Amino acid sequence: MNSNTIILKTDEEIEFMREANRLVGMTLGEVSKHIKPGVTTLELDKIAETFIRDHDAVPTFLGYGGFPKSICTSVNEAVVHGIPNNTPLKEGDIVSVDCGTTTKCGYCGDSAYTFCVGEVSPEVKRLLKVTEESLYIGIAQAAEGNRIGDIGAAIQRYCESKGYSVVRELVGHGIGRKMHEAPEVPNYGRRGTGPLIKNGLCIAIEPMINMGSKNVVFEKDGWTVRTKDRKPAAHFEHTVAIRNGKADILSTFEFIQGTSN
Repeated sequence: MNSNTIILKTDEEIEFMREANRLVGMTLGEVSKHIKPGVTTLELDKIAETFIRDHDAVPTFLGYGGFPKSICTSVNEAVVHGIPNNTPLKEGDIVSVDCGTTTKCGYCGDSAYTFCVGEVSPEVKRLLKVTEESLYIGIAQAAEGNRIGDIGAAIQRYCESKGYSVVRELVGHGIGRKMHEAPEVPNYGRRGTGPLIKNGLCIAIEPMINMGSKNVVFEKDGWTVRTKDRKPAAHFEHTVAIRNGKADILSTFEFIQGTSN
């Protein structure tokens, strides 16, 4: 089986994945209790790792491709893959927390949420609102008989209509026993293109939307991706399964506290 083979999941496998994704949602909820000015992303990482292990799972990101921490924390102009560090968060910052878990059943969960740190400017709040809305607009296109390109086309059309830009270098992905499986799920593109969406498909849809230009820079740490113009970026992600012809959202934001985007 090559890396481009799409692995459709059984109902039983999807329920295993729901368990892993629920734990991701619970972990994001636990982390959300601690996000405030003065807290470091390294502290958030330790909270997340402890919580995941206390629930009999492992943080998927830790060691994945050499990644050194358990969650990705991307602050302000960092789009994704930020490495937790000792720099305190400041009033007015935003931070994307991307989290993955692998349960004892061997299946992965993956979800991300961009949080406000204290009081954030109206312009940045609007970016977060539109990006989160675009996630659900994309999910609505994840239906049996549609194409993967329909998802990205809907996200791109919505975000660009609001004056924002869509990152091209990074995309969503299939997910299952591995964190990254086929197919790639871009947040841009043309309707009617890409692989056919079938029941049993499990994918992570994750709009990465910039306030300014779509152009990004890969930092010297080998992981962090930031906007070239250093304007803020937002990132939201859900894992979904196609069941009975439509998207079943396996991850959840229901545990997240103190957010009012």
